[in-house]
Amino acid sequence: MVIKFGPAGLGSVKNVEARLEEYSKLGFKAATFAFTYGAYLKKKEDAVRIGKSAKKFGIDLSIHAPYWINLNSKEKAKIEASKKRVLKSLEIGTWLKAKEVIIHAGFYSGMEKEIAYENIKKQILELQKIRKEKKYTPQICVETIGKINVFGSAEEVAQLVKDTQCGFCLDFAHILAREKKVDIQKIKRLFPQKKWHCHFSGIVYGEKGEKHHRLTTKKEWKELLDSMPKNKSVTIINESPNPVADSSVGLEIYSTKLL
Repeated sequence: MVIKFGPAGLGSVKNVEARLEEYSKLGFKAATFAFTYGAYLKKKEDAVRIGKSAKKFGIDLSIHAPYWINLNSKEKAKIEASKKRVLKSLEIGTWLKAKEVIIHAGFYSGMEKEIAYENIKKQILELQKIRKEKKYTPQICVETIGKINVFGSAEEVAQLVKDTQCGFCLDFAHILAREKKVDIQKIKRLFPQKKWHCHFSGIVYGEKGEKHHRLTTKKEWKELLDSMPKNKSVTIINESPNPVADSSVGLEIYSTKLL
């Protein structure tokens, strides 16, 4: 089993290369650009330079696309705007040589889950077609979601992977919040792929699922790492309020396990 650790967030464009060097010194092998409210990396020359720096420091890059994505909106204009955000992230990811673009696929929007699934599948297939036409290189990875009224259960994401050949992001905090437990044997059955891209943090949740992320405890890290399959390559991006410190704790625990 090989696990790469890293934080969500790389800060401002002008500081990214210094941040990558810092992450490398901390032992991180992965990091995510968080385009939470929009794709703030605008210039191709900046992205290409940052991508080369990441390669130099041995850090795999990924992008979390903006949160304002709903591929199952009742309004066509919102669907088209969502697709543009995904495609812009894919374009920037190609410049960066990022491996994944992580997306929240959408909401149920008051529809039956089966109908929502078919609508989202249709849009993912369209995005996959455009991605190939434009020769964008990152994989579109649909994330498991922590709120029960939002599309993104483990089963839904696994079916999308089968039906559209998209990638996936297993957010174990979200799975816990949505299902009130993490059935790792079920996750292994649903996602037999050799490579897992994952998110993790502490989380506060209730009957409707996720409320907000919190700091990750050592106990939570140990439980997660003990449950990880031995025959996979795994990347774990930490999304706690202090992702750098929490990633360091996870890496330390993992390194100790290897001794």
